[in-house]
Amino acid sequence: MRVAQRLLMATPASIGSKSSLSEALALLPPLQLYRRILRVHRKLEPEMRVLGDSYVKNEFRAHRSVENPLHIIGFLTEWQLYAQKLEGSQWKGEKLDKSKLDKMSDQQLGQLLELMQALKNDGENQ
Repeated sequence: MRVAQRLLMATPASIGSKSSLSEALALLPPLQLYRRILRVHRKLEPEMRVLGDSYVKNEFRAHRSVENPLHIIGFLTEWQLYAQKLEGSQWKGEKLDKSKLDKMSDQQLGQLLELMQALKNDGENQ
């Protein structure tokens, strides 16, 4: 994700359009976003916080060496939206958008299924 710092200082010609530049400039750098998410998780229930923190840490570690600028922007954008939703408590009861589901790879769908099962098992244990 070192490329992300270069994206934050890029020119419109180097990224594509002015709108994508605005998006890139509005994004938090990866480390700041990571810390923000972990801070937001403090308001979750302890079990949910442990699960969320673990997932966030694994995802940011897995994407540390990504070089594709579009992938980086997408990754940071989605995590920033996640943080904003948690800060405003807008996530409760929200359903996953079908268009996002359609774009997911088989591996991502498998991870989503594992997460769903972990949440279900945690709910049954309480």
